Amino acid sequence: MTDYKKICLKVLEELPQRQKTVIIRRFGLENKERETLEKIGQNLGVTRERIRQIEADGFREVEKKKEEKDLKKTFFELKQYLQGKGGLKRENIMLADLGKNDFPNYIFLLLTLGDDFHRFPEDKDFYSFWTIDKNLFQKVKNISESLVKKFEREKKPLSENNFFKLGKNESPQIFLSSVEILKRIEKGLLGRFGLVDWPEIKPHGVKDKAYLTLRKTNKPLHFKDIAYLSSELEGEYCQRKTVFPQTVHNELIRDERFVLVGRGIYALKEWGYNSGTVKDIIVDILKKSKKTLTKKQIFNQVLNQRMVKENTILLNLQNKDFFSKDSQGRYILK
Repeated sequence: MTDYKKICLKVLEELPQRQKTVIIRRFGLENKERETLEKIGQNLGVTRERIRQIEADGFREVEKKKEEKDLKKTFFELKQYLQGKGGLKRENIMLADLGKNDFPNYIFLLLTLGDDFHRFPEDKDFYSFWTIDKNLFQKVKNISESLVKKFEREKKPLSENNFFKLGKNESPQIFLSSVEILKRIEKGLLGRFGLVDWPEIKPHGVKDKAYLTLRKTNKPLHFKDIAYLSSELEGEYCQRKTVFPQTVHNELIRDERFVLVGRGIYALKEWGYNSGTVKDIIVDILKKSKKTLTKKQIFNQVLNQRMVKENTILLNLQNKDFFSKDSQGRYILK
């Protein structure tokens, strides 16, 4: 791996001490914290404008060293990296890729010094990124607008495979690097892409975590299990945090996305489960059948909707206010 620290220190070694100190502190080369002009000025007893001048003087001195072999080679490597990413890359990802945890601020300095590199700072819509072509920013904007409109129309997250099909008219590298820069679109805990204000992508509270947990396990669960698994969820927009079972039960019983299908067991309504009691389920089954049904037929259909014992179903069938039997022992609605 390239020793970016060694290259930077060599570039700075012949600078006057004050210029070297200002650049080192501005880029956080010693303590990893980049300092403002104001802070350095207060520390050195001069104005922030004076610090800006000292920094500019230092860069002018460094300009004379850009043709040195090691520095040219490093600029070439950085440019190659960006070319391989479609010409642009989100800043924090690029610094982590190249410098791991050792050299991010040194790489930042080198990118600042290089003539081929352009930085777009973070704003409300995009994360900061570096590019070797300023015109690519317009492409990023176009991709962003197109994807947001698509999601607003679809109103649901997309699998990774379907999401990347949306970029079929772009090079894979440019599309991926552009997506990383966008703030409104992220990959959720279930591996699907969507808008960050959707609960599937950025869960808000216990109910959303419970929803993601059930989607992830893809089967009905007891509220205690939902609480435990929800506590383990962790991602960029979801911090690991203890979720209490009784809170889950209290929240899910009032949310239409969830259906109580057994004693303390919840499923998602989108899986085809209907709300209501066992009696309500039987009524609905008989209404839809438009004909009499045997006890076994009713049992089978109720058990597709509820995790209960057959005796519970039989007990409900004995409710003479709602159900009766014909001469063949088949059930009908009253």
